[in-house]
Amino acid sequence: SAQTEELYESLWRRLGLSVDWTQKYTTISPTAITAAQRAFLRNLARGEAYQAEAPGLWDVTYQTAVAQAELKAREYPGHFHRIAFHSAAGPVHVETTRPELIPAVVALVAHPDDMRYQAMFGTSVRSPVFGVEVPVLAHPAAEPDKGAGVAMVCTFGDLTDVLWWRELDLPVRSVVGRDGRLLRETPAWLTDGPGATAYAELAGKTTFSARAAMVDLLRSSGDLDGEPMPTQRMANFYENGDRPLEIVTSRQWYIRNGARDRDLREALLERGRELTWYPDHMRVRYEHWVNGLNNDWLISRQRFFGVPFPVWYPVDADGDPVWDKPMVCDEAALPVDPQGEPPPGYDESQRGQPGGFVGDPDVMDTWATSSLSPQIVCGWEDDPDLFARTFPMDLRPQGPEIIRTWLFATVLRAHLEHAELPWANTSINGWILDPDRKKMAKSKGNVIEPAQLQEQYGADGLRYWACSGGPGTDTAVDLAQMKVGRRLANKVLNASRFVLGLAGSAPAPPAVASAAPAAGDSAAPTAGTADAAAQGKVSVELDRAVLALLADVVDSATTAFEDYQYHRALEHTEKFFWRFCDDYLELVKGRAYGQGPESESARTALSLALDTFLRLFAPFLPFVTEEVWSWWRPGSVHRAEWPSSAPLRSVAGPADPQVLDTVSTVLAEVRKAKSSSQVSLRAEVSRLTVTGNAARLTAIEAARPDLIVAGVVADLVLHESAEESVTVELAALV
Repeated sequence: SAQTEELYESLWRRLGLSVDWTQKYTTISPTAITAAQRAFLRNLARGEAYQAEAPGLWDVTYQTAVAQAELKAREYPGHFHRIAFHSAAGPVHVETTRPELIPAVVALVAHPDDMRYQAMFGTSVRSPVFGVEVPVLAHPAAEPDKGAGVAMVCTFGDLTDVLWWRELDLPVRSVVGRDGRLLRETPAWLTDGPGATAYAELAGKTTFSARAAMVDLLRSSGDLDGEPMPTQRMANFYENGDRPLEIVTSRQWYIRNGARDRDLREALLERGRELTWYPDHMRVRYEHWVNGLNNDWLISRQRFFGVPFPVWYPVDADGDPVWDKPMVCDEAALPVDPQGEPPPGYDESQRGQPGGFVGDPDVMDTWATSSLSPQIVCGWEDDPDLFARTFPMDLRPQGPEIIRTWLFATVLRAHLEHAELPWANTSINGWILDPDRKKMAKSKGNVIEPAQLQEQYGADGLRYWACSGGPGTDTAVDLAQMKVGRRLANKVLNASRFVLGLAGSAPAPPAVASAAPAAGDSAAPTAGTADAAAQGKVSVELDRAVLALLADVVDSATTAFEDYQYHRALEHTEKFFWRFCDDYLELVKGRAYGQGPESESARTALSLALDTFLRLFAPFLPFVTEEVWSWWRPGSVHRAEWPSSAPLRSVAGPADPQVLDTVSTVLAEVRKAKSSSQVSLRAEVSRLTVTGNAARLTAIEAARPDLIVAGVVADLVLHESAEESVTVELAALV
């Protein structure tokens, strides 16, 4: 509904999702309907879409056909019934959970290698109560170790029945109607035998009631061996339903998906291999789905809302629709509603009349439209220039549970229509679990709404937590992680205030920072780009070292993003940012406030580093980075260029990155000594003695002034030695 759309948009805006809100569509908009109908007409013209009267899954509650992708297997309470079929050699016992389907039995099936039934293959038996002759056949799908090893094939009790019916060329004897009740009229194959009277006890009953009545009939006939044994059986349900599905024969529309076409199946498997998956192991789910397809994609639904099929049917002289002669319109006339518009050459007065027409009463499966989302978004047929520039797309991000529906169906439609993939990459997210790592569900009462987390921890804190889990990884709601994210956002604010507040730097920020996103969409010029002037200003080795290390971080984050490992990009950036704040800022703070080339070197390095950090953090902390950016840069950080390591390396020159590591390690020892002595970090160190190899001492010497100021050191002594040590002598307290 429009209200729900507004709620989602409000939430997504507050979370800072990058969405062009001027480009919106719904699956029932004229544009989407036209695309879905156009694609269907082309599928039909090429023979990829077809209509068939065939067995299909049916939900008796919703009164609609259900596709294989919409199935949910669940346990359902039932009973095993051991019943006797009759042969010249004696009874043949079969175990079944659905005795009400005995009137629909068409064969008994056993495994071809099962020695118990070898002699019976090719013979026939009579069904209990009804006395209908049915053959005993062999098929490798029969399971010798399940029940009695022989199965009753009914049309249709489950999907295996459909398989046997098709492969063994068996007749159709359906007894369950669309309403979930057994047919009210006695089936033709029962009218001439003893079954007519027995069937009257079942006619019109629900499958549940008919099951109980059938058990009574079996008891009376002596064909029930023992009493029914309770069991939990797996049954197929419609994903939104609460009653097991039935399999009924009905007229439906299908699109070929490789289930019955080996060449198409292999082509779709190859498409899956062409697609780059993140993580790669998710491809296995796609391949399992394609290899496990047992029927073409059923795309028609018996629902009120949806995209109508752009099809009409002629009505014969007796007033009956001629379903095998569909009439279609020209693509230029789309979108059309056959229930409200006549087909070409007819007028509305002929609807439902002999010699007239009827519109197709069904609508398309939702996925039949959603599978065309790349075409719809890219302006297929409506904007050729846009389509040429944007299709195929780059990325499909989505959940793992709809690989079999959205992803597969989208690949199928693009393959059939364009002979290519709809996108080059797909990133499959994991599940968001509750704090106890359990899947959230309204029925469990453990659903956590993102709005309440955003209110408590801010959008930046929430996004930080969300981005900490990689593609394909289940992530539990972790409030502690959100607190860390909020703390990181605050640190970005505070560090930025320090850097921008230095004398001679950019204008100082306001005293209180706002958490609101900056307004304005104008693109910012590349800000803070290191150039030759900056190269000359950054003259101190420690400053060059931090920029060299930051260049490495930019490369690592860029590589991670290019590989869709956004969590790694965050990890690399955050890790170095804390080192930058805890070590480098503390080391250069005193020098940065001063005057002269060394002070200007620190301020320039700090400015370049801040500019880079803001752009690195922008995808994760969009609001705090936008706020700080607005303090000193035009436009939006989100429209600025992604940072490059090359300018940073140009400024750093042949810097030794170990300078920061080495000096930071020594400073950490100074702080540790002061903390152990429970004195202020500003307490004086009378003598600081550092030993180590020549490279270690050279690095410390390069940052001697900063180490002395940061550690409040009166005398720094360096001794070359094979062993490394740091000795801190605190000044006597007065």
